[in-house]
Order: sequence, then C-alpha cells, then structure tokens
Amino acid sequence: MGSLRRPSFLGRQAFVREDRFVLYAGMPYSETMSHTASRTSRLEARISPHVLALVRRAAEIQGRSVSDFVVTAAQDAARKAVAEFQVIRLSARAQEQFAALLLNPPKPKAALARAFRRRRLLISE
Repeated sequence: MGSLRRPSFLGRQAFVREDRFVLYAGMPYSETMSHTASRTSRLEARISPHVLALVRRAAEIQGRSVSDFVVTAAQDAARKAVAEFQVIRLSARAQEQFAALLLNPPKPKAALARAFRRRRLLISE
C-alpha cells in the first residue's frame, strides 16, 4: 500500500494512492466507493406495504436481497440526479454558438474593463 497524498485540485474528497485515485465519502456516487469500502452506514425509510411488496418482488426477480436491490436502485437514482445537475445539454445550434463565442469572444464592455482596472489597483496595494 503506497502513501496517500491529496492534490490541491481534488479537494477533501479524494486522495491519490500511487498512480490511482481513491475517492471517499464526499463523492457517494463514485464507483470506487461501492466496491472498495465496507457498508457501515445505515439508511432507514418507512414505506407502504404495497411498495414493500413491489420492492421484494423486484428483488426476487433479479435474484438479489431487498437490501442490495434498494441500495443499487438508490445509487442509480443518485447518479442520474447528479449527472442531470452537472451536465449541460445544448442543441446543435446552441453548441455552435457557444463554440463560436469561445473562439471569437466579444470585446469587453467599458464597465468590465473598468472593473478589471479597479481590481488590479486593489490587488497591487
């Protein structure tokens, strides 16, 4: 087992062990967490009897325990929610406009130029 170090760009949630990333609790939707960490946290929920029967049936169909089924379903839903929040989807036209603005940005307005000059003066002092 190699030494752990935390690169500054990764924040508190990750460390690098030798040449691979090891992710920790700050990123619950990580594949690494589900395979390397033992399950020590609990989650409880109250559900109606007909929902419990449905969950039991679905777990049985997949040949899994109810607990494993629920954890996997929650993990899948969490990944989907995070991906929907983090990913910006653009139409083809909007992608072209975005790329064009990145490649040929408009000239800064006078107010922005003043703000940058003011910032430079404040920081240089």
